[in-house]
Amino acid sequence: MADDCLSYKLNPIVNLSVPEWSKSVVQPLQPMDLFHGDVIATMVDNYDITADITSIEDGFCVGLKVVDAVIGYSDFLVQIDIRHNIDSCEYNAILSHEDEHIRAYLSVIDDNNKLLKDAVYSAANSITPIFVKKSEDIEDALDKLNNKLQSHPDLILAKQKIKADEEIRNKRVDQNENNSELLKCYKK
Repeated sequence: MADDCLSYKLNPIVNLSVPEWSKSVVQPLQPMDLFHGDVIATMVDNYDITADITSIEDGFCVGLKVVDAVIGYSDFLVQIDIRHNIDSCEYNAILSHEDEHIRAYLSVIDDNNKLLKDAVYSAANSITPIFVKKSEDIEDALDKLNNKLQSHPDLILAKQKIKADEEIRNKRVDQNENNSELLKCYKK
């Protein structure tokens, strides 16, 4: 009966968006590197699926109809050494540098938007409908479809590329940093 569901496969609609993001700046109680801050980026990838459920003579075919994917950074936590007074020259110089890292993270998602959308579509389009005998089993079928989507190799590779791009761009931000703004603070 599962083969009966193949004829109900749809080409899913894929919508991709980025989350709204926020930035928090904190000063940990433990001393940090006095000349460098830190950015912790929270990456999200959420997939909300809409199913096409077709009743056939001895059960239901549950297939992907729409995938609403949200992929990107939701939060940035900037840490600056507690020995710098808020809004001091040193604090602002370090914060400015950490903001460059945030822009680097955001540019990774912008630049990989097509790759991500193609990966989500490829993953969604490869998933065939699941046959279930009882309506109570539809929810489990939806979970299986979502798991198949998220574990698809195209999606995994796209996320690995994003991680690699993050590393490259963050290293570039640090390589281009000559601490001139911070050094100006100490020459005053």
